[in-house]
Formats: sequence, C-alpha cells, structure tokens
Amino acid sequence: MNRKAQAIVLFLVGGAVLRAGSTDLYLRYVKAGLRPLLLAAGVVLMAAAVATVWYERRTRPAGEAAGEGEGGHGEVEGGHGELEGGHGEGEGGHAHREPRVSWLLVLPLFALILVAPPALGSYTAMHTGTALQRPWGFPALPAGDPLPLNVADYAGRAVYDHGRSLEHRRVKITGFVALDGHGAPYLVRMALNCCAADAQPVKIGLTGRIPAVLEPDTWLQVIGTYTRKRTKDPVGGGAIPYLEVSRSRPVPAPRDPYDESWNG
Repeated sequence: MNRKAQAIVLFLVGGAVLRAGSTDLYLRYVKAGLRPLLLAAGVVLMAAAVATVWYERRTRPAGEAAGEGEGGHGEVEGGHGELEGGHGEGEGGHAHREPRVSWLLVLPLFALILVAPPALGSYTAMHTGTALQRPWGFPALPAGDPLPLNVADYAGRAVYDHGRSLEHRRVKITGFVALDGHGAPYLVRMALNCCAADAQPVKIGLTGRIPAVLEPDTWLQVIGTYTRKRTKDPVGGGAIPYLEVSRSRPVPAPRDPYDESWNG
C-alpha cells in the first residue's frame, strides 16, 4: 500500500483501539488495569496516521515539480524519447499499482469495531490444564455468611491450606459451567496475567445439590461448603478441589469475565 493507504489503516486501528478502551469491550482482551495504556496507544496511532498524511501532502509539490521538469526535457529530445518515456511511465504505473485485494486487510478492523468477540469459555477451559498455584499466604477471611470468594481463592485454600480456613464456613462463588467428557460439572474462571492470550482456567469440581441440567458456559452462583474431595485435572494432572453445593442459581455474565485476583 502507498502512504495514504497505510495512514488510513493506521487511523482505523487507532480508532478500533480507542473504541475498545472507551467501552467494556477491552475487558475481552486485557486486564482492567491496562485501560489507560490502551487509550494512550489508540491516540498515538491516530496521531501517527494524521502526521503521515500531513507529511505526504507537504512533500508532494516538490516531487511533482521535479517530475514536470524532467518531462519537459524529454519532449525536446524528440518523438522517440516521448515513446520511451510513455513506455517507462506505463511500466512505472504498473510497478506501483497495489492489488485491490490488499484492502481486505481492513475487514478485521471493522469486525473488531462492530462485533464484540465472546470471552474464553468452557471449550478452552476443558482443553487447558488448571493454572492453580500456591498462594503467597492465607490471610484471615472476613465475617459473612455466606462468605463471597472467587474461584482462585477457594481453590488455593482448599488445596494448599487443606481447607483449614474454610471449615465450618459457607461460601458463595460465581463462575461459568464447564463439563468434562463424562458430563461432570466444574465451576471455572479464566485467570489473566496480562491479556486473553495468556488466559488459563482455575477449576472447582461441583458435588452435592447440582441442577439436573447444566449447559456449558452458563454463569452460575453456588453456595456450599468445603469438602476434602479432589481430583486430578486430565490435562496436566493439576489438583482440582470440590465444593459441596447446597444452593445454586444462574446469574448474568459479569462485566469482567476474567478473574483479576489471579497473581500468576
């Protein structure tokens, strides 16, 4: 592409980044804390596109003047020179003509602007091993019944603290449903280190009073208690703790579908 076309594509990329950063769409790609950097990147890209067009328009008159001078000299040389010049211009025009199909590169940008991609869900979770790692520590849990916990906090305490801080406590956890090859249900949240490209699942097995019918990717809020039961993740062999469910209900997908509590 020529410089004008490059500037247009650059401007569209910047606009797409700005749109994502100014709405909740960016949460499908990066952690919430990266929003200021995303907005700054969009502004820089759009400014670079405008500067490219300005520079191109500023330098063009000098180039056109030089071309006219060369053309006048060619006419003095005679008809044969004009023919050669015409042939050369034809070759030059052919050499610098970009195929129109290259503009199809812009289509993904419009898709990014117009279509919000879904967050990673049950398919990714069940084809990726659990990312549960030993926490730095186990601070005292606040009062509350049921106690709201995220998936990673419950799983870390259940596996690495052997449930000592969870015994005799009812907990409330929200995640999306994933089913293994045998139909066993898991409650999952995808954890981010930086962006969706490095998202990894943390899983909790569900036992007890589970709904008879569960659809993958359905968001579920469960209330239950710690149980010593655990299993090994078939992908990678990591430990997956269980939760004894006493109540559950479907809930809307949260504004941020990823678990920001994760520290990697």
